[in-house]
Amino acid sequence: MAQTIAFLGAGSMAEAMISGMVQSKQVTPNQIIVSNRSNTNRLNELKYKYGIQAKKREQLDFEKIDLFILAMKPKDIDSVLESLKPHLNPQQTIISVLAGISTSYMEDHLPEKQQVIRVMPNTSSMIGESATAIAPGAYAPKDRITFTKTLMESFGEAYVIDEDQMDIFTGIAGSGPAYFYNLMEHIEQAGLEAGLDSEIARSIGAQTILGAAKMIQERDESPTELRENVTSPNGTTAAGLKALDKHRGGEAITAAIKGAATRSKEMAKQMEKPPLATH
Repeated sequence: MAQTIAFLGAGSMAEAMISGMVQSKQVTPNQIIVSNRSNTNRLNELKYKYGIQAKKREQLDFEKIDLFILAMKPKDIDSVLESLKPHLNPQQTIISVLAGISTSYMEDHLPEKQQVIRVMPNTSSMIGESATAIAPGAYAPKDRITFTKTLMESFGEAYVIDEDQMDIFTGIAGSGPAYFYNLMEHIEQAGLEAGLDSEIARSIGAQTILGAAKMIQERDESPTELRENVTSPNGTTAAGLKALDKHRGGEAITAAIKGAATRSKEMAKQMEKPPLATH
């Protein structure tokens, strides 16, 4: 993977991705450049922490960069695309992690037929366990899609999907960690109320969720079959599932996913603007 990768933006998501790439050894630290507009302290922090290059935006040698990863705030998208446009060539790829910014919007603001790929990691990329969506733009060739997938797999699992599936992906994976954290809050509280130490209750809950997730990943049975396998008639699990059903726990999860997906769609519409004026 002899590619030079430049991050435009140095926030928490950029750091999570950089950390995953460096730890996986898919790319070497000297292949990664991180840049921002003005926060030199942040650039130096990332430089010394990961051994990568750090440069101000105006110091970038655009011609020597193979991939630009847009990781700044979505509100800055127009100014960044405008600054990139004069320097790009058709072989360079734009990878965006910006929520609500479509590939077609970026293509409209960049040189004709520019390679654009939209990705959406989640916060578990910080520990190498992200679920990352990849939605190629109209002009991204197969080899760049494959390369991007390999790159994203350096900090978790990656899935190539159609862009119109990004909203439901957001509902499941983008917002999904929060649902499990919320579940853990309730598990921990129930343990506390029954006299367990909070750290023990938290560890028991986390290990249970981890084990169940691994069972789904590593066994051939469906989630329904796995649930049925541990549910004896009139047993403790059946009683727990009955209570879950009574309080509409399953319906709540479905509603949470759909609610997040709907909000994702709304936010994307809010970000839509006319293309930049051409001169």
